[in-house]
Amino acid sequence: MQSGNKKTAFKIIIIFGLVSLFGDMVYEAARSVNGPYLKTLGASAAIVGLVAGVAEFMGYAVRLASGYFADKMKAYWLFTFLGYGMLIVVPLLSLAGIWQVAVMFIVLERLGKALRSPAKDTILSQATKQVGTGFGFALAEVLDQIGAIIGPLIFTVLFILLGKRDKGLVDYQQGYSLLWIPFVLVLICVLFAYKSAPNSEILESSLIKKPQLDKFSKVFWLYTIFSFVTTLGFTNFALIGYHFKAKHVLTDAQIPLFYAIAMGVDAVAALIIGKTYDVFKNRGNNEKAGLAILIAIPVISIFIPIFAFSQSYSLALTSAIIWGIVMGAHETVMKSAIADLTTLNKRGTGYGIFNTAYGLAIFIGSALMGLFYEKFLLAIIIFSIAIQGVGILAFFVMRKEAVKI
Repeated sequence: MQSGNKKTAFKIIIIFGLVSLFGDMVYEAARSVNGPYLKTLGASAAIVGLVAGVAEFMGYAVRLASGYFADKMKAYWLFTFLGYGMLIVVPLLSLAGIWQVAVMFIVLERLGKALRSPAKDTILSQATKQVGTGFGFALAEVLDQIGAIIGPLIFTVLFILLGKRDKGLVDYQQGYSLLWIPFVLVLICVLFAYKSAPNSEILESSLIKKPQLDKFSKVFWLYTIFSFVTTLGFTNFALIGYHFKAKHVLTDAQIPLFYAIAMGVDAVAALIIGKTYDVFKNRGNNEKAGLAILIAIPVISIFIPIFAFSQSYSLALTSAIIWGIVMGAHETVMKSAIADLTTLNKRGTGYGIFNTAYGLAIFIGSALMGLFYEKFLLAIIIFSIAIQGVGILAFFVMRKEAVKI
């Protein structure tokens, strides 16, 4: 039975990896150019930063409700289908003629992610319990990042084919219209995933050997605080892309290319970080021992704005690589940790709480950095360093509590 569950678990992880692959082709393609696209439509840097923050916050805040109701209704698959269906707004960006309409679609895309993420992560976490949470999430993330690389390259190739001239509204809209194809493939893969394991909770419940507590631990709350702080000082790529275009650091075609590079680094880093997370857990014989690797997030994040907001091509490339490493940690260890810090019956709610805090941090951080960019660019660097310093302190408080258990 355990052997069969492990085989099913791998199948679910791979299928969800494919779902994420095509999903990322859709929305990461858009995210790689949303900043420059909004600039083309006449939006200012402050608006771009605010929109990025609002979209991310709303997209994460709604997860508190979607995660709770997914748990209450045991409707993980329903929320997964609804959320991925809302990806339709991304190719619809090709019809936006003013920045206000584009903003509406960008926010709706994040809301769709909010509906599906706690439910999808819960289903995936149930499968990863069979193979190791760090490795399981990392494996899904690798496939996810293949799509995240291909997506931005759609715009890169298109812009190269269109020639060296500055790209206008029609050029960007042509790129968005190409995303109808991966959108259809996403829906097909989600349907196949459901048919493969409609009752995915069996994969984890078969491993449970002790009573499930109906409350969150102190470590969970400290972990959420740590994640909030370090994410608050994490620079959004929409603003980085805006800077690259506004200061002519990169060409229009190079901006999505650099984002694709960051996504490639993300995939490699995710696999290494995820596996290391499991190694730490096994060596410590404690599911919370893997949290030790999280110290890398605030330490490395400090360097992103220092390099990104220069006017140097080589430093811009360096910032993209570092940004990809940090995102690899965000997408694997941060999700893996929730699976290890929550019980099965509270998993969706746990993801909802965590993601709400994560989104609030992105909202505040992105909005502030957008304003800083307009007024005093150096303030972004000062702000990020100060916040990540607090993040390091928060890590040691969390780590001390985790070691007690």
